[in-house]
Amino acid sequence: MRRNLTNFLLAGLLAVTPSLAADVGTADVGAADVGAADVVAADVGVADFEAEDANALARITEYLNGIESAEGQFFQIGPDGSTEEGVFYLRKPGRVRFEYAAPNPNLIIADGSTIAIENSDLKTTDRYPLIDSPIQLLLSEDVDLATDPRISSVHREVGALSVTARQEDGLVPGEITIEFIDSGTGLELRQWEVVDAQGLRTIVALTEFREGVSLSPALFIIEDQSPFERREF
Repeated sequence: MRRNLTNFLLAGLLAVTPSLAADVGTADVGAADVGAADVVAADVGVADFEAEDANALARITEYLNGIESAEGQFFQIGPDGSTEEGVFYLRKPGRVRFEYAAPNPNLIIADGSTIAIENSDLKTTDRYPLIDSPIQLLLSEDVDLATDPRISSVHREVGALSVTARQEDGLVPGEITIEFIDSGTGLELRQWEVVDAQGLRTIVALTEFREGVSLSPALFIIEDQSPFERREF
């Protein structure tokens, strides 16, 4: 049960890439709860992307690379319909912090090399290599989605753009679709949807975002909750 909880939390935050988010509420997120087949185009290899898809990936890459630091709020819908919310902080390279609102006791922190889940109720800290997760790619200072083998498809429609990445192995195998609002002159991250190896779906939407903020390094320090036990996988 504990390992399942850890994988669920990590899966929900696989593509933590906060950007200029649309102002979405709970009702909007629920309406977007659709299957991966509804939001992505047919799978294609990196070399097979059409010119318009390649252009879309270049735009997303430029957009993500333009983010250096951010803070804001998120709303999450779990596979069972349960909801969570909280605040996040991000600083490249490789640092992110997700604080869940009470009564959720979990805190997720990446410190540049490790991603950890701290549970204040159980007094535990579970650590994982950051390099094993796609989050490492999206927290990097210089990404190129057009050449990343995990990118499987791009979907374009009027006012919207989405990209799907598939992780075949590692700690959290599965598929993630990142959805953007496309104004024609710029992109705004709306939400992302993760389908894990068991077919369970988690949706995370950003409801508030502030970019280019000054963040204390202390936000990204991982602390062992128990002095007697250190959990690493």
